[in-house]
Amino acid sequence: MPNPPRLHFEGVRGFVFDLDGVITDTARVHASAWKDLFDGYLARRAERTATAWTPFDADTDYRAYVDGKPRYDGVASFLASRGISLPRGDPADAPGTETICGLGNEKNVAFNRRLEEEGVDVYETTVAFVRRLRSLGLHATVASSSKNCRAILQAADIADLFEAVVDGTDLEARDLPGKPDPAMFVESAGAVGLTPGEAAVVEDAISGVEAGQRGGFRLVIGVDRTGHPDDLWAAGADVVVPDLVDLDRQPIADLPSALDSRDEIAGRLDTKTPAVFLDYDGTLTPIVAHPDLAVLDDETRGALRRLAGLTPVAVISGRDVADVKGKVGVDGIWYAGSHGFDVIEPDGSRTEHASAHSYLASLDAAEAELRAATEGIAGAHIERKRFAIAVHYRQTPAPDVAEVEAAFVAVAGEHPDLRRTGGKKVFELRPDLDWDKGRALLSALESLATAARLDIADVCPVYIGDDETDEDAFSAVEGRGIGIVVAGADHPSVADYRLDDTGAVRTCLTTFAGLLEESA
Repeated sequence: MPNPPRLHFEGVRGFVFDLDGVITDTARVHASAWKDLFDGYLARRAERTATAWTPFDADTDYRAYVDGKPRYDGVASFLASRGISLPRGDPADAPGTETICGLGNEKNVAFNRRLEEEGVDVYETTVAFVRRLRSLGLHATVASSSKNCRAILQAADIADLFEAVVDGTDLEARDLPGKPDPAMFVESAGAVGLTPGEAAVVEDAISGVEAGQRGGFRLVIGVDRTGHPDDLWAAGADVVVPDLVDLDRQPIADLPSALDSRDEIAGRLDTKTPAVFLDYDGTLTPIVAHPDLAVLDDETRGALRRLAGLTPVAVISGRDVADVKGKVGVDGIWYAGSHGFDVIEPDGSRTEHASAHSYLASLDAAEAELRAATEGIAGAHIERKRFAIAVHYRQTPAPDVAEVEAAFVAVAGEHPDLRRTGGKKVFELRPDLDWDKGRALLSALESLATAARLDIADVCPVYIGDDETDEDAFSAVEGRGIGIVVAGADHPSVADYRLDDTGAVRTCLTTFAGLLEESA
């Protein structure tokens, strides 16, 4: 049984997606290539004219003048902002020729060089969102000013997700204007038989949002990747979200109870082998004043043992892997600590994320700095894991929480190679790698399927968690498994069902065991 549709876009029959910053994380590569171009050109021009110059800002200048626009239009737009006028030239101009086209070609050389060096990163949440749309019978196309669009989609192995593409090459061939003109969006929607009034535009650039609004599209969705949502609202976005996964979230109170949905869940597991993944704090044990006090009760441990004797079980926690394994105390299951950076398999073998070791020195330094910075703050507690540092403030008096946060932000600012995350009454630093509970779950899923000699397509992953960090895991199982959120959380969730508390989690584990025993 497929997941029940949760996306309600009345009157929308299809979506037109921008590429850079929405589907792929090449906006950063583009911004760097533009900076290479403009700083080099402005420096050469200043030396020739004996005038001062201001470097290109890869944040503000990028968003205001070049983001989303055809390459040559971006060159002209930025130069105009500096009072510089150049002849347009010809697209055949050699890179570096002092024309709009020549400089644009130089930028393309810089972009392709950086792309070859750094590769293509894909927003997995966007890919999951598109797959969800297609499963609901909605169209999905791409409209991008980039002439490299098709090559990037192919390189990322996602070209088959989209029914039509209109890119910079098509704009040139069809003599169409670029963004903020809506022509490319209209063309892309029309390629699958949609009018603007039947389609939604998904954009991260100001010029793209303006294009969607000017084109009369039914819905314009702004994706804020840079922390400037007001710019997208001002450009005319109907909705602004930090990530497309947020369009598929809903209040936890509105989710059906997993315990009341026993028959529905049984139907979804009917032809599948469940693999059950669980968070620890707030899921298997209640949230308590100090991490050391979170002790698993014998009844829940017994339910875990019973379930583990019937199907693969894993615990994925922000705690250190040795800590969570010791607290759970159940043999024959998988344990993943530090949000999945450190894994102990049922046979006792231990695997650490291949790239995480290079961050240990920075974590050591940040830990020492955080201990010194919070030493005099009542209730602040530093918890060091192998590949993460947690700053707990659950016991900190409310007036002093801001001081804890300020200390955390200051230390984090000195370590740009570490990612700031958080949870319930905790700030956290961990390696700035594309790794989280969701990716850890998918990696463990492959391992346990292999160990159990199962075809991964025959495995239904079930994830139970309570925190914002667990949303990565819920997103990972969306469309292929079951997400169950423990209702103590106060954020919107992408999970399918809810449980009211840790006692209900124990009952749910017992229910799963009963279902498996019935079907044996």
